[in-house]
Amino acid sequence: MKQTFPVFFLLLAALGGCMRNQGEVPGSGQGEHISSADEAFPPGLPPIGKWMLAPDDAPARWLNQIYHGKNLREPINLILVDRAAKSLGDATNRLLRAMSAAGFPQRIGHSHGYSALIGGVRCGQFGDGRSTAFADEPFELNNNHGRIFGPFVFNGAYVFTAAFSREKIDPLAQVKHEYVSFNHARDTLAQQLEWNTPFKRTGFVPLHNTLLDAPTLTTGDHDGIALLLEAQE
Repeated sequence: MKQTFPVFFLLLAALGGCMRNQGEVPGSGQGEHISSADEAFPPGLPPIGKWMLAPDDAPARWLNQIYHGKNLREPINLILVDRAAKSLGDATNRLLRAMSAAGFPQRIGHSHGYSALIGGVRCGQFGDGRSTAFADEPFELNNNHGRIFGPFVFNGAYVFTAAFSREKIDPLAQVKHEYVSFNHARDTLAQQLEWNTPFKRTGFVPLHNTLLDAPTLTTGDHDGIALLLEAQE
C-alpha cells in the first residue's frame, strides 16, 4: 500500500525545516562555541555543518556517554541530495518514502530537538512531526538510528544532512542504550537506500570532523567522511 502523509506534517517539515539564523552562527550553552571552523565547504554543495547540534546549540554528545574516557561527539556522516523533486513538499514526501523503503521508518523512543547547519542556516530535524528518529529496529532492540536535517534548497536541488549511529542495549539495565559505531550505521543506511530507493551513492565528502587528539572529546570510529547519496529520478 502506498504510504501517504497528512498535508500538515508535510508543510511542517518542508517549510519549517531550515531557518536563517539571526546574527552569528549559534554558540553553545556548554562553552563549546560553534564557528566557521565547524563547517566544511565541499565543492558543488552548500557549506555543511560538521556536527549534530543539541537543543542548547552545543555539538551533541551521544546521551553524554563516556567512550574510552572521553565525551562522545556526534558527527554528520551522511548527505542526501534530491535533484528530481519538484518542490519542498515533494522532496519531503520522497525522502520519507525512501527511508521507509530502506527499512528505516520513523520510530519513537529516541531523544529529539536537534539541528544542524546547512548553508549557514539552522535546519531542524526532518520528519512528519510524529516520531523522533529514523531507525531499522525499535528502540528496545539493538538498532541503527539517526536524525536527518533539512531540506535546504541549493541550485535547484534539495539538500539534507544526517547523523546516524549504531547502539546496543545494555543487558544489565532495563533499557539503556550504549554507543557501538557511527560508520556501521552510516554504511548500513547508505546500502539500503541504494538497493531500495532512487538515492544512489555518488561520492565521499571529507568533512574533517574527526577528533583524534582532543583531550576530552572523541568521535569514536568515525572516519571524517560523509557518504553522498543523490536521487536523479
